[in-house]
Amino acid sequence: MLYRFLADLVVLAHFIFALFSVFGGFCVLKWRRVAWIHVPVALWAVTIEFTGWGCPLTPLEDWLRVKSGATGYNLGLVEHYILPLIYPSPLTRGLQIVLGAIVLSLNAVLYAWVLRLVIRNRT
Repeated sequence: MLYRFLADLVVLAHFIFALFSVFGGFCVLKWRRVAWIHVPVALWAVTIEFTGWGCPLTPLEDWLRVKSGATGYNLGLVEHYILPLIYPSPLTRGLQIVLGAIVLSLNAVLYAWVLRLVIRNRT
């Protein structure tokens, strides 16, 4: 039970990381210092998508699931709703590159907006 709970926590952390990498730029609009955390997170997420590297959280989650005795997902709340958002079933290299481009583009627009606000406020 403990290993399954920990695996679910890893999935939840993974999901929050993914959401923050995509939408964290909106936080930067309000709290500029968040950029110090968000920029590396977003760059890591884009790098993972463009290179096809695996996220280090995935093997940890798999290991915890195996330690819990699970051979597959028993379709709990996390597995049913969150995992498909992180790992869509038709995930191909092309889709990974598109996802990386979306994250990069959205954040480029948001940071250009933040930069514009900062420059405007200094003049």
